[in-house]
Amino acid sequence: MTITPLMPVYPRCGVRPVRGEGCYLIGERGERYLDFASGIAVNLLGHGHPALVKAIADQAATLMHVSNLYGSPQGEAFAQKLVDKTFADTVFFTNSGAEAVECAIKTARRYHYVNGTPEKTKIISFANAFHGRTLGTISATNQAKMRDGFEPLLPGFEVVPFNDLEAARAAVDDTTAGFLVEPVQGEGGMTPSKQEFLRGLRQICDEKGLLLILDEVQCGYCRTGKFFAHEHYGITPDIMAVAKGIGGGFPLGACLATEEAAKGMVIGTHGSTYGGNPLAVAAGEAVFDIAVNEAFLANVTKMGDRLRQAIEQMMPNHDTVFDSVRGLGLMIGIKLKDSADARGFVAHLRDNHGLLTVAAGENVVRILPPLVIEESHIAECVEKLSAGARSFQPASS
Repeated sequence: MTITPLMPVYPRCGVRPVRGEGCYLIGERGERYLDFASGIAVNLLGHGHPALVKAIADQAATLMHVSNLYGSPQGEAFAQKLVDKTFADTVFFTNSGAEAVECAIKTARRYHYVNGTPEKTKIISFANAFHGRTLGTISATNQAKMRDGFEPLLPGFEVVPFNDLEAARAAVDDTTAGFLVEPVQGEGGMTPSKQEFLRGLRQICDEKGLLLILDEVQCGYCRTGKFFAHEHYGITPDIMAVAKGIGGGFPLGACLATEEAAKGMVIGTHGSTYGGNPLAVAAGEAVFDIAVNEAFLANVTKMGDRLRQAIEQMMPNHDTVFDSVRGLGLMIGIKLKDSADARGFVAHLRDNHGLLTVAAGENVVRILPPLVIEESHIAECVEKLSAGARSFQPASS
């Protein structure tokens, strides 16, 4: 067998998009799909948003890339906007979420190193988490599908049950640097942290001089109706990884940190060739200027409530398929009955009803629309979900 030109690591389906228009993708044969996957929570403004397109085109014609050996007026301006709107005092720009998490881990370990406690290297993370595909980030998860065949993994991580505060507390020892946690688990099943859990982790960190690292790559950047999901919990992290929606589809991520947490990150400790180049920053600023304001966030909350209510009203009509709904804002998960397979249902919606969604752990279908959806898109989504449930044939129990 001859290997394909694109390394065959993705189970690519038959959808082959060539164009996007707002909340729709158009395939190479002209077929239209309602895109409630958004590139897995990336296309925050949908496809072809004129302000984002113009910002990228204008910047590409002006200056696309320079080395980080030089000053960055564009990067400084965007970083200041993020600092002004968050807990953070400083920002490191990356190309992806995995790189943002890697930077967060390095920042946490370096913090304890410069504090004179270099033995504090262990990061406590949580079952069913997804933090990326690098060797460092797969070492922080317990999911065999990401770890098998890549051993030896990096030491210095311990995985405990999600939403189990006592298990987290019991795992702390003299070598612990901090916790790494998603406020809402995305890949793991669209499961929000309990209030007492996330607040409890913050309290443990404060008591023991540890760092709270949040992975808001999927749940952050306006997706839940707040700028960042931790705002629902009344706490702030010390370090936070961000990506996906921050660039609206352009590769961009960021590691945000307080001045105290980042005090070990000095010249020579970290770097990136492409991170924060002018083209990426132009995309990031365009998204920020549109989305990071009270009116936009209020509409995300409103649309999230409408979509969730519409799904909940529809679900009893198909009680052999749907079990329950979970999530925050426009980060919604529909848990299916055990007799219905989430991956099979996602494929059925895609191939037979023109609705794009994403499967997640715990037999959950992820609903991750662009944050610019309107009432008509909600109605179309629910109509397609209902039609899909009517025609879906669950496996016999």
